[in-house]
Parts: sequence; C-alpha cells; structure tokens
Amino acid sequence: MSAALTRVSMDTARLLGVDAHEYVNLLGLAPEQLDDDGCRVPSATNIRLAELSIARVPWNELAVRLASRSPIGSLGVWDYLITSAATPLEGIREASDLFATVADTGTDSLSVTVDGDHVTVSHTNRADVGHEAACAIRAFGLGLYRRRLCEAAARDLVPLRVSLATKAPHRHDNLIELYGTRSIDFEAPVSSITFLVSDLTVPNPLAQPGLSTVLRRHAEHTLTAAVPLHSWLDLFRSALASSPDQTAPTLAAVARHMGLSTRTLQRRLDEHGTSWSRELEDGRRDHVTRLLHDTTLSIDAVAARTGYADARALRRAVRRWHGTTPAALRHGA
Repeated sequence: MSAALTRVSMDTARLLGVDAHEYVNLLGLAPEQLDDDGCRVPSATNIRLAELSIARVPWNELAVRLASRSPIGSLGVWDYLITSAATPLEGIREASDLFATVADTGTDSLSVTVDGDHVTVSHTNRADVGHEAACAIRAFGLGLYRRRLCEAAARDLVPLRVSLATKAPHRHDNLIELYGTRSIDFEAPVSSITFLVSDLTVPNPLAQPGLSTVLRRHAEHTLTAAVPLHSWLDLFRSALASSPDQTAPTLAAVARHMGLSTRTLQRRLDEHGTSWSRELEDGRRDHVTRLLHDTTLSIDAVAARTGYADARALRRAVRRWHGTTPAALRHGA
C-alpha cells in the first residue's frame, strides 16, 4: 500500500491512544520509509494498525476517524485524479483505474458501474483481517470516495443509498454524518455508495484542460518507480548498494542517506542479527560475483572496482567465499 495511506492509518491509531510500542517495529513505519512516497508498505502493516485501532473503538467510529484524517492531498496524486477531471464521474473512474497508486489491489478493489440513472461505487476487501477491521476499512473507503466527489463537484452530494457488508451497529449516527444520508442498508453482499448520474456528470469547476493527462502519467510513473518494502534490512541493503562510492562505502555515508545517525544504524543492524562489517562483506561478495559472471573485466579491473588493493587480495576473498578462484567462478565452477 502507499506510504501516504499508511500515514493516515498510523496517525489515526496514535490519536486513538494505541501505544507506539505496539506498532513502531512494523515494517514500513520507520521514518525513512513512511516519509518516502516512493515506498510501498506491506498490507500486513496497515491491517495490524486497523486491528490495534479497532480494539479502542467500534468499527464505524474507526471509519469516521480515518476519513477525518484524509483531507484532500493527503493521498497524493490519487486525490487529484478525482478532483481535476472534467466531471466527478470521470474522476472516480480515473481513480478506479489507478487504484494501485494508493491501495494494495491484491486485497482491495474499487469499481464504478453506471446503470441507467445511477452510478454505484463499490469497495471490496479480501484481506485476511478481522471482521470488525474489514468493516472499518470498507466503510472508510466509501466515506473517502464521497468526500472526494463532493470536493470535485465543489458542493455537497447526497447519495441515493449506501450499502454496507456488515451487521448494523447499535448506533450509526456517525455514519449518517459521514455519508450525508440516512439511507444506509446493512448486511449487503458488497459495500457500495450510489449517486444519481446527473450529480456526477456536471462540469468540475476545478478541471483544467490537459491536467488529468499529466496527473495520470505521474501516477503511472509513481507505480513504475515504487519500491516494495520487504524488510528494513532490504531498505538498508538497497541504500548500501546505491552508495555513491561503491568501492568503499562508509557507515557515515549510508547512515546519512537513510536519515539516521551512525549509532542508530548500527543498533538497527544489531536488532536484525547482523552488523555493518558483515553487510559490507556480503555486499562486496555479491558485487564481485556479479561482475565476474556478467562482464569480461579483467581480474585486476574487478578488484579495483570493488575496493580490493590488487588481484591477489580479490583471489583470497573469492577463495574464502566460494572455495574456488575468480577464473573458475567466472566459467561456472
């Protein structure tokens, strides 16, 4: 999922009084990841934040809180796909086509269907998540879509009806306020919100010719360049591999690149059962092996590119790692 949506989830959990120690070590919540919109955070992190939050408030209250923490712009370019299109209907269709910009389309989907005079926006959640948390996620999604459509139209839009795939809570006054209607059906097969076509096809007062095309290209580029986070250690290894000085990367330079102090970086490596020297050695081994396999550089040139004093030092390292010589390794031994 996007770092932007994860920030909304974490801010909501924090405001609900969830103790930081319950989520601070979740993958994707380190500042250097959470503040980087190029990072994609695992759905499991967002699911855990929802589960921690649902332990504090009912699902309908969590949905309202999430929506209140999602002003225009908080979800990045995806928000503006809706508000800058020629009409709100075109905008929500753009948002559906590029839903992956903000959500994990392996677990959540947004669909838009037009049937006569009605437009129905549906949200499906297939994640392995507790029932209450799943209800909150779906209900939040519908509230978010209505909010963006109202912002696109620059006026309040009252849906014909809202359908939620859950049992009715004891009270749902907050949902009435979130959706702007009392016409809320519960225990529906799919969670959806329905509007009149005429409400969503009025010209968008914020639309600018050509802007939607630019935003769509930007959203597509964002997805192409996104970095899925598998672990903090992966992020560190990526920073190490992209160090400007590949021949002799320094602890201070990599720490600075990650926005950490050297002491914090060493502590995090220790927490992950490794160390700077071990990671440096492993990175150098991978670099040497890749150059031997994928290039025709001489042994002397490989040694120079990977920070070894000479070919003799490189041969000793390759013998230690692989039990063979650089030449034999190059030829597949």
